[in-house]
Amino acid sequence: MDHGGSLGRARALFPGAPEPFVDLSTGINPHSYPLFEPPATAFTRLPEAARSAELATVAATAYGAPARANVVAAPGTQILLPRVASLVAPGRALVLSPTYAEHARAAAVAGHKVAEVTNFAALAEADLAILVNPNNPDGRVVARDDLLALAARMKAKGGLLVVDEAFMDVGPREDSLAGDIGRGGLVVLRSFGKFFGLAGVRLGFALADTATAALLDSQLGPWAVAGPTLEYGIAALGDIAWQQAMRQRLAEDAARLDALFAHHGVTVAGGTTLFRYLDFAGAPGLFEALGRQGILLRHFAQRPHALRSGLPGNEDEWRRLEAALAGWAATGEARQNRIRA
Repeated sequence: MDHGGSLGRARALFPGAPEPFVDLSTGINPHSYPLFEPPATAFTRLPEAARSAELATVAATAYGAPARANVVAAPGTQILLPRVASLVAPGRALVLSPTYAEHARAAAVAGHKVAEVTNFAALAEADLAILVNPNNPDGRVVARDDLLALAARMKAKGGLLVVDEAFMDVGPREDSLAGDIGRGGLVVLRSFGKFFGLAGVRLGFALADTATAALLDSQLGPWAVAGPTLEYGIAALGDIAWQQAMRQRLAEDAARLDALFAHHGVTVAGGTTLFRYLDFAGAPGLFEALGRQGILLRHFAQRPHALRSGLPGNEDEWRRLEAALAGWAATGEARQNRIRA
């Protein structure tokens, strides 16, 4: 599996674990935007063009894009990935790794020869350069000036830089490129479901210069975003007070999680306030020990020493995590792995 959030997989891995699972395998906010009942017409009628335009306007303001004409709304960023990769002719696509597996897959679907690189400077050799900022799973941030220099190089040779800002809602917003998309050679992706905790509504955005945005919009066609999703997107993206309060709450929860891990001998190596990144020798044992207690972390087949943990959503989940960590920390295996780390 190249993603978290599969309770079916969790039950197959840990069939005897107590239910319900505490799913910490995603970076989705456990404190979702308040649920409400959309108007009946959101279900019974096709979405109105004016309502779609309103969503684009609100998103442009929330993300710092120049105007609504620079915003393309879609049923999740997933559907945008191969379309964005197809904006340049098939060539060499480089993905700054480690990160989401879906970017490399989408670039390959678009006909590119894909490779992963670990050095940011290497992206300059690509026809299609892709990175996530802040990065998943380690929280790495590339500075805005460095990204703009790379975007200029991409534009000069007819290439494209794609920056996935899925976690920029809780990242250093001064490093966002949303306000720079008019320069060209650049597409910025934004995810709605992670920060607002509403992954199931399926909403994402591509931000680009107006010509590129119009092309992507034409490919998606009319009614790309469902009526109920439009209502949630307009309400949540326009609720600045909720966003500000939530950023503070997530920062406090992330600090609490760091302290809990540290108390049991595990140092957090990175992440964002929506997820924490662990990198130590005892990671496989910790994944297994917590899984047997019904607590699912994100593990990575190609990086066995790495784990990612989301945030518990309520006090019962915090207590279960603390008890499971205490049980693991008391084992000889945990003590030995901390020594080796």
